Amino acid sequence: MESSILLDKGTLWMTIVKVASNALATGALHPIPTDYEFIEDRGVRFFVRILSNLARKDEEREKVQKEGKKASPFLPYEQDLFVADISKSHVAVLNKFNVVDNHLLIVTREFEDQECLLTREDFEALDTCMDEYDGLGFYNGGTAAGASQPHKHLQLVPLPLAPEGVSIPIEPLLDKARFQGSFGIIPGFPFLHAFARLDDDVKSPDHVPGEDLFAFYREMLRHVGMKAPDTQVRKRQSGPYCLIVSRAWMLLVPRSKEFFEGISINSLGYAGALLVRNELQMEVLRRYGPMMALKNVAL
Repeated sequence: MESSILLDKGTLWMTIVKVASNALATGALHPIPTDYEFIEDRGVRFFVRILSNLARKDEEREKVQKEGKKASPFLPYEQDLFVADISKSHVAVLNKFNVVDNHLLIVTREFEDQECLLTREDFEALDTCMDEYDGLGFYNGGTAAGASQPHKHLQLVPLPLAPEGVSIPIEPLLDKARFQGSFGIIPGFPFLHAFARLDDDVKSPDHVPGEDLFAFYREMLRHVGMKAPDTQVRKRQSGPYCLIVSRAWMLLVPRSKEFFEGISINSLGYAGALLVRNELQMEVLRRYGPMMALKNVAL
């Protein structure tokens, strides 16, 4: 298969840092300040940020909802937020309203709906970016999975997720995974999910970016009872879901709704990183426990 990759290998991280610095200077980038605390629950030390100012992000989200699906912040994208051409089908831009520093969005050049199933090209672009630096990739499959924009975009945040402790908060539970064939379950997760470990030789010299990830993705969807994409045909997903991809594993979680007691939960929640708007929501998580929140919005 002919590669469609346009990114110059070994350049992405330094480009991200440079573009972020310039975007801060021009005012194109609007970091959202946070405080944080850890909440221990069922073997996981959840990293919970409390957001101090979401007014700008709320205004942007309301604008998109009012204008409908044609309102894509990526058509065109802001030039000051542009990072790189990843492939013939995808570009990389910075998340304008970022909670995490150097938060990358991997966006389709042409409009595709966020509720369309992921394609081989999507995983090719994600895999290419993840090969550049150690990060956690994720996809919020639909509004009920925490997606805030209708234009298809995968996301990549640098690791570690938290300033102390393990790189990804759920990691202590992953070592206890029970496998049947290539796919496993995590006994500590009280909700439907599919888990897969990625082979060490996935990056062999003849490795085709995204091919293995796409194959795992299709099987993981089937594993949880969802329809998997044909190799060539673009189709809408049969239900909302969260997908998390590290260099070592993949996790897919079907979703039932976006909110738990007013707290929006996206894919990073299932990695052990949550966001709340205020102290009242933080108290809700302390009272019920983050794992109960994740269970409540899953299946």
